[in-house]
Amino acid sequence: MQRAERAQGRPGSEGADGPAERSGDTGSALELLVHGVGGATPERMLDDPHTVRVSGDDTAAVFRRAVDAEADSGRGFAAPAGRDGVRDGRPVPEAYVWCNLTSGNGARALWLLLLPFMVVNLAHWMRPTAQGRARTVRLYGLLVRLLGLTLTVLLVAAACEVALDLTAWQCAGTRACAERHTWLGFLSPAQSDGGWWSAPGRRLALASLPPAALVGLLWYLSRRTWAAYESEQPLSRASDADEDTDQGSLGRPGFWYGRRLVARLRGAHTAAGLLTVAAAVAGAAARHDREPGGPAVLETLGVLLQAALVLCAAVVVWAVCRRGRSEHHLDRGLDAHLVRHLPLAALGLFVLTLVHAGWARTGWESDGRLPGDAAFGGVALVQGLLVIVLGAVAHLLHRTDPDPRAAMRGLAGPAVAMLACALGAVMSGGVSQRVADWLDGTRASIPGAPVLLTWQASVIPPLLLVLLALCGWHAWRTLVLARAERTVVEDAYPDERRDPERTRRIARTRAMATLTDRAPLFVAVVSAVSLLLGTAALLGSLRTGQTPSGAAESTHPFLHGAAQTAQALGSWLIGLGFILFVTWGRRAYKNASARRTIGILWDVGTFWPRAAHPFAPPCYAERAVPDLTWRITSWTRTTGGRLVISGHSQGSVLAAAAAWQLTPAVRKRVALLTYGSPLERLYGRWFPAHFGPAALAALHREVVCWTNLYRLTDPIGGPVRLTGGPEPAVDREELRDPPAHGRTDRHPLPAPVLGHSDYQADPAFAEERARLLARLRPDVPAQRPDTA
Repeated sequence: MQRAERAQGRPGSEGADGPAERSGDTGSALELLVHGVGGATPERMLDDPHTVRVSGDDTAAVFRRAVDAEADSGRGFAAPAGRDGVRDGRPVPEAYVWCNLTSGNGARALWLLLLPFMVVNLAHWMRPTAQGRARTVRLYGLLVRLLGLTLTVLLVAAACEVALDLTAWQCAGTRACAERHTWLGFLSPAQSDGGWWSAPGRRLALASLPPAALVGLLWYLSRRTWAAYESEQPLSRASDADEDTDQGSLGRPGFWYGRRLVARLRGAHTAAGLLTVAAAVAGAAARHDREPGGPAVLETLGVLLQAALVLCAAVVVWAVCRRGRSEHHLDRGLDAHLVRHLPLAALGLFVLTLVHAGWARTGWESDGRLPGDAAFGGVALVQGLLVIVLGAVAHLLHRTDPDPRAAMRGLAGPAVAMLACALGAVMSGGVSQRVADWLDGTRASIPGAPVLLTWQASVIPPLLLVLLALCGWHAWRTLVLARAERTVVEDAYPDERRDPERTRRIARTRAMATLTDRAPLFVAVVSAVSLLLGTAALLGSLRTGQTPSGAAESTHPFLHGAAQTAQALGSWLIGLGFILFVTWGRRAYKNASARRTIGILWDVGTFWPRAAHPFAPPCYAERAVPDLTWRITSWTRTTGGRLVISGHSQGSVLAAAAAWQLTPAVRKRVALLTYGSPLERLYGRWFPAHFGPAALAALHREVVCWTNLYRLTDPIGGPVRLTGGPEPAVDREELRDPPAHGRTDRHPLPAPVLGHSDYQADPAFAEERARLLARLRPDVPAQRPDTA
C-alpha cells in the first residue's frame, strides 16, 4: 500500500548548473529504474509494498521504498548507506513511473481518432542518416509536413461529406429519405413546406457547424496538450568545452522542446480545417450562381470569396513550408501573430461564407452529390505524388551514407507515410459509407457517398488477400526456423537431460521472437500494395465515374461478379472495422485496463516530438526526458555520488535520451544499464538518423559505463551491436532463457521462458550493476579508456 507523499526532493542548488551544497556522503550510490511499455507500479518496480513519492506529480513521478525515504530524513537524495554507498550489496533504488503520460484519464481513448496523424509524424523521424545534405534533409521534413496537412484536410473533408453532402444536401433534399429521418424535417423543403432553413444554402450553412466544431475540438486538444507537454522546458545547460559536438541529434539542447513549431503548425492546420469547410459551402453556392440567370452580385461576391479562400490557403501552405524544428538551441520564441491571426482570418472567411451561402436564391434545389469526388480525388492524388517524391528523397539520403541495418534501405519513412494516408482514407471512407447506409439503407433514394470512396473500400479485400498470403509466408518461415533452432537449444544445455517437448517450446519462442526483424518486409509489401491499389481506385473512379460494380457491368461475368463481391465485401469490412474502432474506443474510455492497452500503442508511437502534425497525440518524452535529466543532475551535483540509470524496454530508450542530454561533467558520474532494449533492433533500424550506428557509437563514447542485456527469446530487446568502441563492450553475451532446460537441484520446478520480462531476476543483472558501480568512482570520475 502506497503511503502519503512525505519525502519531496529538494536539491540544494541554485540551478541546474549553479553551485550545489554536497551532502558530504560522497560514497552514495543510486539506481534509477525506468519501466518500459505498458507501465508498472512503483511497488512492483521496487519490489516493496510500501513506497513513497519523492518527486513529481500524479502524471509522472519518482518513487522510493518507504524505508529508504525515512532513512534519508526527507531530503529526497541518497540515503546513508553502508560501505562505498551501497546497502545490502545494491545501490539505493528509485523508480521513475511515467505510464500515466500515455494511459491516464479516460479522455485519452479519443486519441485513437488521431492514429493517422501519429503515424505520419513517425515518418518524419524515419529519415536515413545523411552527412552534408542539410537542404535534402529539410526537403524531407517539408514533404512529410505537407503530407500531414493533407491528412487534416482529408479528415475535415470526410466530416463535410457526412454533414453537408449526405445529410443536409442529399437526405434532407430528398422526400423519401427525409420522411424516414424525422429529425431532418425542418431542413426538408417537402416536410417543412418551404421553411426558412430548407433553402439549400442555409441547410449547408447549418450543417457546416459540426465539421467546424471538430476543427475547434482538435485545436483545443492540441493547445491543451501543447501547454502540458511541449511547455516543459529541458535542463538548461551552459556550453562545455569538453562536450563532444558530434554526439547525435538527441543530445541537442532544443531537441525535446518543440513548442514553437507545434504552435505554428497548430495555427496552420486549424486554418486549413476551417478553410476546407468554407470551401465545401462556397463551392456549392458558386456552382449555382454561375448558372444562366443567376444573381450577378452574388456571383461576383462568390468569386471574391473563393479568391480570398485560395489566398488564405496559400498562406497556410507557406506557414507549413516556412519553418521546421530548431534543435541546436532552446527556442523559447513563438510566432505569435501567425499563430493567432491565421486561424482568426480563416474563421472570418468561414463566417462570411455562411452568410453568402445563406442568402436567398431563387430556383436553387439540391440535386445529385456535392463535388466530393473531385475533392477526395485531389487529396488522394496529392498524397500519392508526395509519397513518391518522399521516396526519391529518402533514397538519395540513404545513398549518401548507406546503413545496411536500416529498414527497407532507407525507405521506411515513405512506407509509413503511405500507411498513414491509407489509414486516413479507410477511416474517412468508413465513416462516409456507414452514414450513407444508415441514412438510405438499401432503398437507393439518394446517390450516396462519392464514387472514389466506394472504389477505395473495394480494394480492401485484395489487400487482405495479400496480407493473408504474407502472414502465411511468415508462419512458414517461422516454422522452418523453429525446427532449425532445436539443435541450437539442445547445445545450449549440454549437461541436462533432453526433453523434446521442452526443446520444441523454447525453439518456437526463439523463432517467434525473430518476427520483429522481418517487420520491415511486412510494412514494405503492405505499403507498396496500398499505393498500387490506391492508384487503381483513383484511376478507376476518374475514368468511369461509376462504382466498381457498375463499371464492370459490361465485362466478362467473372469480372463483374468479382467486382460486385469486392464492392460488397469491402463495404461490409470497412463498416465492421469502423464499428470495432468505435467500440474499442468506448471500452477504453470506461475500462482502465483497456485504456492501458491503447497506452502501449502510444508508448511506441508518441515517443517522438510532434514535428509533422500538431494534432497527433503529444510526445511524452518531452516531459519524461527533462524529468530524468533534472533528477540525475540534481542528485549527482548534491551528493557527488554514483548513479546507475536502469532502463527496461522503452525505458531504455528514455534512459539513453536522458544520458544524451546530460553535461559531460554529470555524465561521467552516470552508468547506463539497459535490458530488453529496442535501441538498435527497433529504433536503430527504423530511425537510423537518430539511433543508427553512428549515434549509438557516439553515446558509447560519451557514456563509457554502459552494459546491455538481452535474450534470444525476447521479441523486442536485442543487442546494441557496437564494435570498435571503448572497452569493455556494451553487449554482454546473451542471457540463457530459460536458465535450466528441465528440473535441476537449483530449479526443481520447470523454469518459465521469460522472453521480454523479469530481467532483474537474472543473476547477471546484479553482476553487471555491481561492475558498473565499480567502474564509477565517488568524487573522482573514472578515466576514459584509451581508444587510440
